[in-house]
Amino acid sequence: MSQALTLARPYARAAYAIARDAGATLSWSDSLAFASRVAADPRVQSLLGHPQLDRGDAVALLSPPVGNSVDSADLFGNDLFSNFLALLADNRRLPLLPEIAGLFEELRADAERIVKARITSATAMPAAEVESIKIALKRRFGREVELETAVDASLIGGAVIDAGDVVIDGSLKNKLSRLQTALAH
Repeated sequence: MSQALTLARPYARAAYAIARDAGATLSWSDSLAFASRVAADPRVQSLLGHPQLDRGDAVALLSPPVGNSVDSADLFGNDLFSNFLALLADNRRLPLLPEIAGLFEELRADAERIVKARITSATAMPAAEVESIKIALKRRFGREVELETAVDASLIGGAVIDAGDVVIDGSLKNKLSRLQTALAH
């Protein structure tokens, strides 16, 4: 496990607990996604490490634009999120935002009983086939499944399904590799 994940884990857990208690896990998820995209930008990374960066400027830079809503719950949630960013700034942990956001999403998916899966295939898959795989994964895990699809021509044929700790590699590339290994021994 990387040191960044180790350092990010307590912040992600704290963020999730605050968001859950405020009933705002979805808005926190969106806010963390925005802040992590900004923090991952190479130009911003150099700013975040600068010792003269003011805490307020860092929070303003990483805070999502305020929506048109004037709901007091939204304002309260934004204050909590701004305070969270300020805490990260005080502890020089703003560069960990991408890891914090990823861990937050894992906690949210686990609490909502959602499995996030990625299907990478050699060519674009028909929607019916993707739906069929989604149903099979839902049956296997006993949870709702959020699917993301990607195309990687280097797989030659077939697909690779990555659902957290489970990877099912049905690609032609993998089969050829196993055949090559078997023939070499």
